[in-house]
Amino acid sequence: MKTYSTKSSDLTPQWHVIDASGKTLGRLASEVATLLLGKHKPIYTPHLNTGDFVIVVNAAKVRVTGKKAQQKVYHRHSNYPGGLKSTTFAKMLETHPTRVIESAVKGMIPHNRLGRDMMSRLKVYAGDTHPHQAQAGKAEGGGVVER
Repeated sequence: MKTYSTKSSDLTPQWHVIDASGKTLGRLASEVATLLLGKHKPIYTPHLNTGDFVIVVNAAKVRVTGKKAQQKVYHRHSNYPGGLKSTTFAKMLETHPTRVIESAVKGMIPHNRLGRDMMSRLKVYAGDTHPHQAQAGKAEGGGVVER
C-alpha cells in the first residue's frame, strides 16, 4: 500500500455557475468556499489549489435573515487618522453587490498566498449574465456545472 499524493499535474479544475437570487448569504458563501477550496473532491490536498472556478450570478438578489440588512456593517480604513469608513449591508448591496459575496467568501478561505490564488478563481456578477461562456469546454474533463 502506498499513500497517494496529489500532484499539480493531476488537477483539472471545473467551472461552476451558481445563481444567488433568493439564497441566504452565509449558506451561499460556505457552498462557494467549499468549491474554491476543493474539499468536494477526493483528491483534496491542503497545500495545493485543488479547487474549481466559481461564477456567481445575480449577486444583487442575495438576502440575509433577521435585521442584518440594517445592522450588519462593513468597515474599511484609509490608513489615515480618522479614516474609518462604515457601510451597512443594505447600502453595500445597492452600491457594490459583488463585494458582499466576495467579503463573505474571503473570510472562509485561508488568509495566505494559497487563499489569494483561490479568490482569483471566484467571479461574481450583479446581473444574470457573465462573460465566461467560452471557458466551459477549455477545462479538461471539466465543463460548467449549474447549481
